[in-house]
Amino acid sequence: MKKHIPNFLTSLNLVTGAIGCFYLIEQDHHRAIYFVILAAFFDFLDGFIARLLKVQSGIGKELDSLADVVSFGLLPAVYMVMSIRQQTDHQFLPYFGLLIAALSAIRLAKFNLDTRQTDQFIGLPTPANAIMITSLSFLPGSFSLGVPALLIITLITSLILVANLPLIALKFIGFSWVSNQWKYLLIIAIVILVSIFREKALPLIIPVYLLISVLNIVLRTGKR
Repeated sequence: MKKHIPNFLTSLNLVTGAIGCFYLIEQDHHRAIYFVILAAFFDFLDGFIARLLKVQSGIGKELDSLADVVSFGLLPAVYMVMSIRQQTDHQFLPYFGLLIAALSAIRLAKFNLDTRQTDQFIGLPTPANAIMITSLSFLPGSFSLGVPALLIITLITSLILVANLPLIALKFIGFSWVSNQWKYLLIIAIVILVSIFREKALPLIIPVYLLISVLNIVLRTGKR
């Protein structure tokens, strides 16, 4: 019985993402972020429970990727399609947002095969990208993103998903400052952002995460 618990949680991830898509179709953009966050919670929980119960399986790994394609690929893609459609009468231009779904699927397939991503990520994780995209609705009302900006965000974030770019993963080996200083700096930055901007910090967290990760790479390269 216990071997089915992680797969049940993974299925909740998928269902949650699907519900978020339906809300977007009904033009409720502001609520989509909550379903992405809930899906990300289930995505974390299924792996945690599988390791805790020692019931990892091949089907669980495949199901996890399929669920992630819906929650962290299709959902932010639908968000972008609907956002662009609201601001243009062009028939086909909004579907450029589906690039997010396509490259999210490629990112997930690469992740399953890439053995380098044990202590770091190569490319932006799909949950992080989905949270950043769907949290755009939290930007201040005076900061309106037009169609060109939405297209640029779609292109850049999609490319970062599959880029050969090492990024920080919050996987701690011990708790010393020396070996985890960049991870601690990232956590501190997130706490500061949330304490100042609250929910409006959500669109800023991932750009800050990327900036800190790139600084880490640049400074490490400079020391060699």
